[in-house]
Amino acid sequence: MVGYKNMIMICLALAVSFTTGAKVNPVDYVNPYMGNISHILQPTRPTVHRPNSMLRIYPKRGDHTETFINGLPVIVVNHRENTAFDLSATRKTPGNFRQVVRTDYDNEEITPYSYKTSLENHGILSEFSPSHRSALYSFQFPGEEEAHVLLNAGGGEINVDDTTIYGWQPTWGGVKVYIYMKSDTRPLRTGIQADRGISYGENLGKGDDACAILTFKGDSKVNLKYGISFISVEQAKNNLEKEIPHYDINRLYKEGRDEWNEKLGKIRVKGGDENDKNVFYTSLYRCYERPVNISEDGRYFSAADHKVHDDEGRPFYTDDWLWDTYRAAHPLRTLIFAGMEEDMIHSLVRTTNQSKDHWFPTFPSITGDSRRMNCNHGVAVVADAISKGLDNFDVETALEQCRGAIEDKTLAPWSARPGGWLNEFFALNGYVPALAPGEKEIQPDVNDWEKRQPVPVTLGTSYDYWCLSKIAEAIGRKEESKKYKEKSYNYRNLFNPETAFFHPKDKEGGFIPNFDYRFSGGQGAREYYAENNGWTYRWDVQHNIADLINLMGGNEKFSSNLDQTFDEWLGRSKYDFYSQLPDQTGNVGQFSMANEPSLHIPYLYNYAGQPWKTQKRVRDLIHQWFRNDLMGMPGDEDGGGMSAFVVLSMIGLYPVTPGLPIYNLSSPFFDEVTIETEDGKSFEIKAPGTNSNKKYIKSARLNGKHIDKPWIYHDEIVNGGGLVYEMSETPNKSWGSSKESSPPSGL
Repeated sequence: MVGYKNMIMICLALAVSFTTGAKVNPVDYVNPYMGNISHILQPTRPTVHRPNSMLRIYPKRGDHTETFINGLPVIVVNHRENTAFDLSATRKTPGNFRQVVRTDYDNEEITPYSYKTSLENHGILSEFSPSHRSALYSFQFPGEEEAHVLLNAGGGEINVDDTTIYGWQPTWGGVKVYIYMKSDTRPLRTGIQADRGISYGENLGKGDDACAILTFKGDSKVNLKYGISFISVEQAKNNLEKEIPHYDINRLYKEGRDEWNEKLGKIRVKGGDENDKNVFYTSLYRCYERPVNISEDGRYFSAADHKVHDDEGRPFYTDDWLWDTYRAAHPLRTLIFAGMEEDMIHSLVRTTNQSKDHWFPTFPSITGDSRRMNCNHGVAVVADAISKGLDNFDVETALEQCRGAIEDKTLAPWSARPGGWLNEFFALNGYVPALAPGEKEIQPDVNDWEKRQPVPVTLGTSYDYWCLSKIAEAIGRKEESKKYKEKSYNYRNLFNPETAFFHPKDKEGGFIPNFDYRFSGGQGAREYYAENNGWTYRWDVQHNIADLINLMGGNEKFSSNLDQTFDEWLGRSKYDFYSQLPDQTGNVGQFSMANEPSLHIPYLYNYAGQPWKTQKRVRDLIHQWFRNDLMGMPGDEDGGGMSAFVVLSMIGLYPVTPGLPIYNLSSPFFDEVTIETEDGKSFEIKAPGTNSNKKYIKSARLNGKHIDKPWIYHDEIVNGGGLVYEMSETPNKSWGSSKESSPPSGL
């Protein structure tokens, strides 16, 4: 029961928000438009959805600069890639072969739970709000002209019957998306538009050009609600009736708003800059876009075997680009939704059991695992969860599945072939060989465009083996753990002591000659690296930073090399640099804020006795590259992969080594941060007066006791308590700088 005083405070807060426009809830700070214009590659999409839910939409356009949208969205199938169905609302008589009406739009408003816009020069007003597997469109058709609503078949089948449309549409990998749509208003006419024109009274349309058409009288309001399923039309109908038994869009707005406030409120911030709050909560919102729960009434469709399975009372999740999300998005979830994280790993194990090869996924999606990028970093998700006490999944099976993905599947990037010569060579020599100058590629498992990427595959697979060793160790397999741990040192095989870079070798063991760590390797540097150049992969030893420091000659040399990374000239004009390395944007020197292998780099000063440089650099990078505007993301966001870096960094925590139960510390952006764990405990981080100038940690106390180290254990957070900083405008170079203060390395 809400107390009398609390009720007064709530009413006052609401009154202030209504009269002044002040933001009083986390969702009010979310700006879905942040990053909607890309610097070079992919923009973010202003996605409307419930957190981690199956039904997601965003306007169907390239980016925010486009004048037109291609119909109204119905469902995004895989993150950023493919959609199903298109809903068109128009006052114009639809023409032949026009299954999607391209129209201008204006007065667009998007929140995480709503999408409103006017179409056809304000001739139609459209509002949208989703539930988890269903949604509602509300249309206002002013004027006397008849209005038409069309839903395309898109190569599938579409049926129309009075106030109902239902059918299915194919998407990638042979997966079908089913729909059941219901209108609250009886149309004047219904029919099918196909290659022969509009046939009113017809009920069934098939093929690419077919659509169902509902024609309504003018000056009317029409509500259309629909359910989506990957199982059947009947299940789509059940999803709709279960979630939206009404036509009240305001009710959906409130339900969505409440759910978003609950999820975003797991981390509460006070003080600090208002713009920082926009960036923070927008980034946190992005972390809830994936993976998505595709359970439907206790069942789910698996693209791994194209069968419907019982979910056994646990939600089934998919659509997760693990190469991007293992670094920060999954560790963030272990802090605030540990049970959800366990369900997600359980889903990965089940997906693997259903697949023909039984290799742990790398890029699982609703339409199947696309096996993109390099290495097999799903093992890091498992290792990190186990290190933090999460084990509500079959750990032994996960270990064997991860081993298979590393040893039985090819090490060649972007391939699902069985291992061949590259794997055999790696097993014998401890590195992936690069092609010598003039040598032609003859390995059939190597992608023509993505190449061998020998340095990142060698370094990343070394980390993957370390993760395997941690899982084996956790379940008592000591000899197996020892074997994997030895292989985790393979990164040493490519370290060039003369240059202190990781340098590709040919199959004879010689370093590739005449080498430029900025530009050697062709497009995207893929012949030797991957999307990023040698400066990024110089630091890609997440599991054994202490050894990397030793390889470079100690703390001073290591820190000097880090400084040089942020200071080194691009080497060419921006035009020439980005024409070869378009993924390596967001540059500060040779450091790239825009690509995931760089995310841990600014935290490495903590390991070399200079944590004040981490405090400065993290603050500067976020303010330089993450902004509350249309170009506020430096590169591909990848559905939480990069946003989780922002969330964790802004509260002053970062998991440099997923698989170790620790977080590096940097200065928080807010006076107060409260992290609420799943079991109801809370951890507070206080940094009174922190700001862009007062960003240095002068001293720190954990649960009242002085600490002199720039890191903290996972258990010290999730068990509840607090961390209190004294902040300063000048660095305290003695705090956290001793050898004993360095964060642990993994070996």
